[in-house]
Amino acid sequence: MNEFLYIIPRAIIIGILISAPMGPIGVLCIQRTLNKGRGSGFFTGVGAAFSDIFYCLITGLGLSFVTDFITKNQYILQIIGSGVIIAYAIYLFVSNPSKQLKSPEEQGHNYIKDFYTGFLFTVSNPLIIFLIIGLLARFSIMKEEYNHFHYAAGYIAIFIGAIFWWWFITLIVNKARKKFNLRSMRIMNRCIAIILFLMATVGLVTGIKYYILDVFHLI
Repeated sequence: MNEFLYIIPRAIIIGILISAPMGPIGVLCIQRTLNKGRGSGFFTGVGAAFSDIFYCLITGLGLSFVTDFITKNQYILQIIGSGVIIAYAIYLFVSNPSKQLKSPEEQGHNYIKDFYTGFLFTVSNPLIIFLIIGLLARFSIMKEEYNHFHYAAGYIAIFIGAIFWWWFITLIVNKARKKFNLRSMRIMNRCIAIILFLMATVGLVTGIKYYILDVFHLI
C-alpha cells in the first residue's frame, strides 16, 4: 500500500506536467473551446492525453528500438511535425469563424474528430518522449522492485493527471467563451494561428539546422 501512496500522487503530477506546457496542442485546445464549446476542447485534450500515455508506455516499458528510432530521427520528425502545424495554422488563419461560432447544440458534436486530431497533433511531436524520460527519472515511479500492478497504477495515474489538466483548462477557457463575438473570434483565430505558425517555424528552422549539422557530423 505504501508503494501505491508513493506512486499515484507523483504519477498524477507527471501527467499534469506533461500536458501543462502551452505548446501547439494547448493552443489548439483553447481555440476549439472558444470556437466550438468546452466538449470539443476537452476531447481534443483527451486525444493528446492518449498520445502522452502512448509515449509513457514506450519509455517506461523500455522499448529501446522505438526510442532509438526517435533519437536517430528526431530532427526529421521535428521537421515533419512542424510542417503539419504550419499547415493547420494557415488553415486557421484563413478560416471563417462565422461557421464555427455556434452553440454545441447548433453545430452538433463531432468529438471523435476532435479526439483523433488532438491525438495526431500530439503524436506528431515525438520529441516529448525526452520530457517524459526526464520526468519519470525525476519522480522515480518506475523502480525495478515494483511489480506489474505498481506500473499499471502509475500509468493510470499519469493518464488521470493529464485528463484533469484538460478538464481544468477547458473549464477556465469556457468561462470566457460567452464574452466573444464574431469579430473578437476572428481576431482570436488569427492570433492563435500566428502563435502556432511562429512556434512551428522555430521548430522547423531548428530541425533543419540540426539535421544539416548532423548530416555533416558537426554535432
